[in-house]
Amino acid sequence: MEKIQILVADDHGIIRMGLKKILLDEFPDAFICEVADGEDLIRKARERKWNIIVSDLLMPGRDGLDVLKQIKKEFPQLPILVLSMYPEEQYAIRALKAGAAGYVGKDSGAEVIASAIRIVLSGKKYISSIVAEKLAENLSSESCQGGAHEKFSDRELEVLRLIATGKSLSQIAAAFSLSLTTISKYRSAILNKLNIKTNVGLTRYAIENKLV
Repeated sequence: MEKIQILVADDHGIIRMGLKKILLDEFPDAFICEVADGEDLIRKARERKWNIIVSDLLMPGRDGLDVLKQIKKEFPQLPILVLSMYPEEQYAIRALKAGAAGYVGKDSGAEVIASAIRIVLSGKKYISSIVAEKLAENLSSESCQGGAHEKFSDRELEVLRLIATGKSLSQIAAAFSLSLTTISKYRSAILNKLNIKTNVGLTRYAIENKLV
């Protein structure tokens, strides 16, 4: 039997280490490769026939969902399980629409992560109860009356969330490998779209809409 080929993407070494342990406990003979940013993830995805990719959404440089879309465009049959710190009810649907086979929070236990990986490897989608409930809500007409942030671009949503968690614009710029000017423009666009004038107001909005 051929070894399972797994590509792991996360910019935090300790997360990759923990995930690798979970994977090897489940698949002792697996070949596991690690990358730390979106561009490297795309390069590595092209180098080998992988059975699954397990990836974070927030990594330096290119937007995580943009990377996901790019990989699915080139390798439509390659399953990608998103492992993220972002709340499921706000980000899982976006990931699934971008082509992910499942979405798991980083605060999930090892058993949940391992189960999600097995389900995705079997060719199915991993949908948690929280995501299933959100999908059901989206089918109703009332879902169209959601918060203004639901129409944000993926990058705008990420910038909003990081501002709400107390990150400075310079820290956000460094995290995305973008200029401070670019991040400032995102902030201005977010403020205008929400009709909010301060970071305190953005933080309140994010908390009220369960973005953090």
